[in-house]
Amino acid sequence: MATLQKIRSKGPLLVIVIGLALFAFIAGDAWKIMQPHQSHDAGEINGDAISVQEYQALIEEYADIYKMSSGQQSLTDEQMTQIKDEVWRNYVNNKLVSDEAKKLGLTVSKEEVRAMIDAGVNPLLQQTPFRNPQTGAFDKDMLMKFLADYSKMNQTQMSGQYAEYYSSLYKFWTFIEKNLVESRLAEKYQALIANSLLSNPVEAQDAFDARVDQKNILLAAIPYYSIPDSSIVVKESDLKELYNKKKEQFRQYVETRNVKYIDVQVTASPEDRAAIENEVAESTQTLRFTANEYRGVVNASGSEYPYVDLYYNGSAFPRDIASRIDTAKVGETYGPYYNVADNTINSFKVVAKKAAADSVEYRQIQVMAETPAKTQALADSIYDAIRKGASFTEVAKIYGQTGENIWLTSSQYEGAVINDDSQVKYISTINDMAPNEIQNVELGQGNIILQVTKKADVKNKYKVAVIKRPVTFSNETYNREYNKFSQFVASNPTLAQLEANAEESGYRLLERDDLYNSEHGIGSVKGTKEALRWAFAAKTGDVSGLYECGDNDRLMVVAVSNITPEGYRPLKAVQSQLRAEVVKDKKAAKIIADMKAANATTIAQYAGMKDAVSDSVNMVTFAAPAYVPALRSSEPLVSAYASVAKINQLSAPIQGNAGVFVLQVYGEDKLTETYDQKSEEEKLENMNVRMVSRLMNDLYMKANVVDGRYLFF
Repeated sequence: MATLQKIRSKGPLLVIVIGLALFAFIAGDAWKIMQPHQSHDAGEINGDAISVQEYQALIEEYADIYKMSSGQQSLTDEQMTQIKDEVWRNYVNNKLVSDEAKKLGLTVSKEEVRAMIDAGVNPLLQQTPFRNPQTGAFDKDMLMKFLADYSKMNQTQMSGQYAEYYSSLYKFWTFIEKNLVESRLAEKYQALIANSLLSNPVEAQDAFDARVDQKNILLAAIPYYSIPDSSIVVKESDLKELYNKKKEQFRQYVETRNVKYIDVQVTASPEDRAAIENEVAESTQTLRFTANEYRGVVNASGSEYPYVDLYYNGSAFPRDIASRIDTAKVGETYGPYYNVADNTINSFKVVAKKAAADSVEYRQIQVMAETPAKTQALADSIYDAIRKGASFTEVAKIYGQTGENIWLTSSQYEGAVINDDSQVKYISTINDMAPNEIQNVELGQGNIILQVTKKADVKNKYKVAVIKRPVTFSNETYNREYNKFSQFVASNPTLAQLEANAEESGYRLLERDDLYNSEHGIGSVKGTKEALRWAFAAKTGDVSGLYECGDNDRLMVVAVSNITPEGYRPLKAVQSQLRAEVVKDKKAAKIIADMKAANATTIAQYAGMKDAVSDSVNMVTFAAPAYVPALRSSEPLVSAYASVAKINQLSAPIQGNAGVFVLQVYGEDKLTETYDQKSEEEKLENMNVRMVSRLMNDLYMKANVVDGRYLFF
């Protein structure tokens, strides 16, 4: 009662406090609504942003084109990663070129695109399906016919599959057309720059002389390795002086991170392997006494290789199966056995074997009406008409289809995921039909009138039931490793503790310097994008939580050991590189001083100095750096000095890449090549064209490119 009375006495105060709390809650939400939306940009070029949605659309477009051109129904994570990077590179390059072209007034007209199609030689056109079957070359007439047919098609009168195919083909062409425009614009821009770099007769003569004038030289050198590194004193001031001279070489245009991480891969225990071996042995026994229903047996076994009731080439099966299949007998079961290459326990049974065509040419008419009964009646009518002599192609056109000949090869379906019985029936029917045979095939949603026109390339084909079980860890094994690593991470929350205790606890602390946010993870481990995002949001010394990654078989913890911001890399980050150069320069100075003190006047005298080596190098030209076998090094200064030296004139000591040398030209020669000014100028201009490609790097640096993809992808 006393407590209730106390609450009543504070009633007005509680009302005020609760009211303020409610206001703060509502106001907080309102403030979030009124705040500008956070950036959802995948990147930025020249101040123009590309949104996540725009970038995703480009990825999907490219992925669809890739799947269509490769015949794949789905793409792996690795393929999608490559596509994302390719899309980004293309987008950035096209944006850089288009921005510059806009300033210059460069465009690509429709007439230019038509001219490219008429010529038919652009490599992009060779990637289209519109190619002559005999020559393999791009066929403009095939393209024009397709575009004309597509514009007239009534997709409501076509089956969904047929309409989807033509729609995909049209998207493929629009993608190629867009790329034709972009590539042509890039060509015009690069040609404009390249043609502004002109050659001249003087440069042409110099280039010719540099290539054909040859010198034969004698050389004596003292290698740098003759002086121990430990004898060279490198001061901090030496490093700073060289750093300031070369500072521009150490400019970094994006921020990077140095990280240390522990990557734990969970593997199967001996108990896990024994359990899988027992399960495969049981499934193998079932397979041995099964005469049908192979798909059910294989599925029940947990095999990662499903059974499909189709004849495949032996090479289409896993390698360990393919290597045994020719000697296996039909009806017999083999295994279980362990395959070290893919870490699996295996067994298999050859269900059937026959010689069959690997390629079949056929044509089809898809039939679909309002009801199954009407579909069947219409299909029967079409089938009877063709059997009685009606033109297959003309009948197909009546129903909005081309009835053109199509090749079915085993590579189109071997390795593909086939779960639909209709697909199996469709492929089997085509493969089993004789040339010129016509069939009316009922499939799921409709009928297909099929006619096989040709068969080719007969090979041995097999139906094989495969049990392939990876030796994987159990949940108990994973949980045990997870708990152990989780306790370690919790007990070592700082970078210093990770460094001190990792090895003692059985873990290896790995390092990765200069990690970029444009990468796709840490340590080449799949599924570490979240860890990468964390690393670029963390501060130096921060340690992450535990990440589950890989193919659900890896555990990782990450620590940030250093952050290198955009700008000039600090002296500390490059001092090892600078130290090596300072050591070389100091050795060179000491060797040059010793050579001068020796007062040598001949190659032989220099060669007689302590630690000296000697060599002769023939056919030295200014156009290429000379390789000196005695120094095991390429020495550009040998070529430079030899090109201007007089016969029998001894040079002063010269600091090279691998040592200090003196040289003396003892002979000269000239290649038997006739000077052609026009040819030389063309060579120089072609070299200029190759140099233009470097311009893209300069444009990139000026464009303030921001790559924010790691935040979303």
